Amino acid sequence: MGDTGMAATTFGEALARFAAEDPERPAITCGSDMLSRGELERRSNQLARAYAAHGVRGGDFVSIVLGNSPDYFAAAFAIWKLGAVPQPLSPSMTSREISGIVDLVRPAGVVGAAVSPAYRDLPSEAPAFDDRPLAPAIAPVWKATVTGGSTGRPKVIVVDTPAVVEQIVPVADSVDLPRQDTVVVPGPLHHNAPFLFATLGLLAGSHVVLQSRFDAERLLADVAGHRAGWLYVVPTMMQRIWRLDPAIRARYDLSALRRVVHMAAPCPSWLKRAWIDWLGPDRLLEVFSATESLAATRIDGNEWLRHPGSVGRPAIGEIEIWDEDETRLPPGRTGRVWLRRGPGVPAGYHYIGSNPNERDGGWQCLGDVGYFDEDGYLYLTDRDSDMIVVGGSNVYPAELEAALDEHPAVLTSCVIGLPHADLGAAPHAIVQTTRAVPTEEFDRFLRDRISPYKLPRSYEFTDQPLRDDAGKVRRAALRAERVTMIP
Repeated sequence: MGDTGMAATTFGEALARFAAEDPERPAITCGSDMLSRGELERRSNQLARAYAAHGVRGGDFVSIVLGNSPDYFAAAFAIWKLGAVPQPLSPSMTSREISGIVDLVRPAGVVGAAVSPAYRDLPSEAPAFDDRPLAPAIAPVWKATVTGGSTGRPKVIVVDTPAVVEQIVPVADSVDLPRQDTVVVPGPLHHNAPFLFATLGLLAGSHVVLQSRFDAERLLADVAGHRAGWLYVVPTMMQRIWRLDPAIRARYDLSALRRVVHMAAPCPSWLKRAWIDWLGPDRLLEVFSATESLAATRIDGNEWLRHPGSVGRPAIGEIEIWDEDETRLPPGRTGRVWLRRGPGVPAGYHYIGSNPNERDGGWQCLGDVGYFDEDGYLYLTDRDSDMIVVGGSNVYPAELEAALDEHPAVLTSCVIGLPHADLGAAPHAIVQTTRAVPTEEFDRFLRDRISPYKLPRSYEFTDQPLRDDAGKVRRAALRAERVTMIP
């Protein structure tokens, strides 16, 4: 690594320092499993030596196929201590899906899954190796995460930032992540944001509390029981918590909670207002960004009340709205959202398995559609790949889903476009409910909220969650399954 102009504290050195200061303090908890700072330091040293014995070297990728647990970060820190790069994968992926990603990345080993004889199977539990500190090593990039599953074309995003604490501190500051506190991150670590925030929490000396699987009441109990000061959630989690009986929510003392950060998906306005009324506007912070980290917006609850529905003003990088002719659009006009870090500033990431949608000047579009208001606040309408053209009119699933989710019986929903003989395509709503709801009731409910041409032409009901614990939905896969069933 070249001269950064600042101190270079490796991730391993940061953990070792916290372990030396207070070895018995909890570092990471998941349910009844906990590792103290000292235990995490020693276990990661043992695993690092085990991985090195299996041939892992600086700059190598190492895939992690584990569920949320303290062992996850024992493995991650072991990888960083060798100057290698953790590459999280979902343990719920099929072996074929895992193999597809691994064949792109070509890792030096895989933790938690036996993929094929071509890739070393690395241990997730600490073997009997020396647990003393290793010589400092800096991974040339600090993570490589998978995205794009909703489009059916997964790709790996390699963040071109070395594993140096000082270089990722600005990210922690942008979300008000505290130091030497307790932070709760219930999302799955194979997704970018939970992995990012849990890592930042550990590098800030905080106690990180995970969930093996999201449970709304258990999350409230974790926040209250650990006196957490910071919480990360996605709108799906917010909705499940809000659907709890008010008496259940009232059982838990959340007075220590100073900041709730939400991102990863649009938050319906009714749900955002409900949380503001419950916790107060000062605690809520919404962030819009992407794994590529080209740019980001932020908006607190007080700003949101003045600009309801907005995801905030740019706080990092630059954002513009362009039409199809690459013309910058004025406030109030909807178009594609284009982002860049700044004039002449490199993107800061690269893909494995894909190429960016890029134009002159370093501008990139990640698929979002939206507009700015007169005060420079960004509003997102949907993703262009999800848009349904109904008889020549554009229908955005996110608007329909937000209206559906407002119904008191709805837990989650997903709207997809299916072929229609007359209209070309028509919205089809897949809905998870707490009780049976006649379609006529949904039609009446929606007619008060959206235009008639946007109404679903068909409904499908399920008792299974449609979004995972990170709030993601595999819309393309859901559509493909239903299209094949159409005669």
